[in-house]
Amino acid sequence: MSAVIQDYNRPAIPIDQIVDLQRYPLAERQSSARHQLVRTCQQQLREDGCVVLKGFVRSDALERLEAETDRLSSHAHYNSSTTNIYNSEGDSSLPADHPVNIFNSRTNGFVAGDMIPEGTLIRSLYQNRAFQDFVAAAMEEPVLHAYADPLAGLVVNCLRPGCEHPWHYDTNDFIVTMMTKAPEAGGTFEYCPKIRSPEDENIPAVSRVLKGDRSLVRALDLQPGDLQIFYGRLSLHRVSSVEGERERHTIIFGYARQPGFVGRAARTRKLFGRIAPIHEREETAGLQRTDTLKD
Repeated sequence: MSAVIQDYNRPAIPIDQIVDLQRYPLAERQSSARHQLVRTCQQQLREDGCVVLKGFVRSDALERLEAETDRLSSHAHYNSSTTNIYNSEGDSSLPADHPVNIFNSRTNGFVAGDMIPEGTLIRSLYQNRAFQDFVAAAMEEPVLHAYADPLAGLVVNCLRPGCEHPWHYDTNDFIVTMMTKAPEAGGTFEYCPKIRSPEDENIPAVSRVLKGDRSLVRALDLQPGDLQIFYGRLSLHRVSSVEGERERHTIIFGYARQPGFVGRAARTRKLFGRIAPIHEREETAGLQRTDTLKD
């Protein structure tokens, strides 16, 4: 762990060396261009639950961005499991083809945040106030806070060839991600916009998707340097199997509506193979539900 951190013991990188500010004027809070960008993101999120900002990262920073996650990927903790879309147990009282009883294989690798040192592009962007304020504005939130969780706040998701993340919903209401390395083939992000609501699981439509119906499915051509904001709690989504020799790497920027967010210890141990002292102190802390949807 220390070798990685010492190698990148440098000050934060200014945002103008990371983000294409001519295309995405994040720092110009009062400019008409930023206001229009925010309005466009807000509209797409209201309608679709997803917005992708293509070419968010400067072209001259892309090679370094990929190199950072390549270097960190050897520290990823991989876990394999079979799971349904709710990340729950099955229910024998329901039919075998009910979504809660349909299980698929999932293999994911995660580099924990305490492995990602200061002075990297990805940590500099995560901690940048202008970036945080922009994401909050796009989501129509007054403010967003970086996680207090040292493991789950900033994460690199790594998918080796053959890995996939089957259909599922997110535990969090929203997620902010950026691809840093694209596979040779596969690894496609697919989603069904707002297929359920806080009041309705919409089991008939979900069942059709799980049985192969593509009529509600949208696929995104994500490329390194693209920023994605996605409401994954209501939109069923997956990442298809990675093909070829190259891994697929994605940064996950962990923000919360309230300060001090810490993930639950059991889930943290599952994702990273370990917990930090703060998880032991905050065993009962973490996400509080505002709906009755299945996880």
